[in-house]
Amino acid sequence: MSVNDVSLTAGMRSNLLQLQGTSKLIDRTQERLSTGKQVNSALDNPTNFFAAQSHMNRANDFAVRKDGMSEGIQTATAADAGISAINSLVEAAKGLAAAALGTANTTDRATFATQYQQLITQINTMASDSQYRGTNLLTGATLTVNFNEDATSKLEVKGFTATASGLSISTPTNVWTADGDITLSQVHLASATTQLRTQSKNLANNLNIITTRQEFTDNMIGTLQTGADNLTLADMNQEGANMLMLQTRQNLGTTALSLSSQAAQSVLRLF
Repeated sequence: MSVNDVSLTAGMRSNLLQLQGTSKLIDRTQERLSTGKQVNSALDNPTNFFAAQSHMNRANDFAVRKDGMSEGIQTATAADAGISAINSLVEAAKGLAAAALGTANTTDRATFATQYQQLITQINTMASDSQYRGTNLLTGATLTVNFNEDATSKLEVKGFTATASGLSISTPTNVWTADGDITLSQVHLASATTQLRTQSKNLANNLNIITTRQEFTDNMIGTLQTGADNLTLADMNQEGANMLMLQTRQNLGTTALSLSSQAAQSVLRLF
């Protein structure tokens, strides 16, 4: 039907336009109340919509990096556990060397040397088993932890070889038949202890950096999300009051439209 097929009085047309406008405002307010946002699309407010979208995109990128940091912490923690265990084995080896040096019985020394060799094997096994998701910092791997969305900020955690050969712990010479053979093993063990302590400190420092960046990332995600909310969220109290006022206006508009139509209806009484 063409808009000119039915003629309305000026009063009716004015009231109808106002009623249509009120209906649109009610629809908009209902959307805000249902979503909790006053900016639901670029049509509502292009500047705020795209700015909020940018904030949320960056927050999501940081969230991905946060997962990587968590995995980095677990990888470093696995290596730290391995270092502690290997250090315990080295201390046990020191005890065997001291016991061997305290006796002149070659049979006993040979027994201690065999037990010492078993500990060396366990050190190698421990280093090999200290991997997490395929990354083993105790076999020389390097862990890269990215901190920001474009990976321009990152930390490289360099591993080391914590096997017996990597720590320069050699097989007992001549099954420790001579004091010099035992003393040489003790020198190797002392050097291994120094290496393990140094690497443990480096690892602790890297863990501290990753943990600090993880906390910073949590704060940044919260800040970005709050910023996006500030640009888009609706004041629910205000929107609720708007809905009540619009419903009242709609009722009044309907009544006004009815009153304005009475002038046209009075014409019928002439017939």
